[in-house]
Amino acid sequence: MRSDTERLQDILEAIERLEKYAVKGKRAFKEQELIQTWIIHHLQIVGEATRSISQDLKQQYPNIAWRDAADLRNLVVHEYFRINIDIIWDIVENDLPMFKQQIKTLFKQQLGNY
Repeated sequence: MRSDTERLQDILEAIERLEKYAVKGKRAFKEQELIQTWIIHHLQIVGEATRSISQDLKQQYPNIAWRDAADLRNLVVHEYFRINIDIIWDIVENDLPMFKQQIKTLFKQQLGNY
């Protein structure tokens, strides 16, 4: 079983991979199916890793959008037909930077606890 620290690292790695193509911008995202798939896939990884973080850690940091990330994963996996690429892009552009920063800070704190 992976530790919370490993899951946090998974989240950060998935976000970094996602950002590799998000920097191409909204137009590329909307026009290129491969970029859409890449970004959505890595959001799925973020959500899955988030879902697997211990409840104890989530309760210690209630202002992190744990539930939103997990809910997005569930949508992408189970209700893929409802995916709206405009909403996905909005999440990438507006929500993900703050989430990434929070996870980065938490990851550094967790490393200090070892």
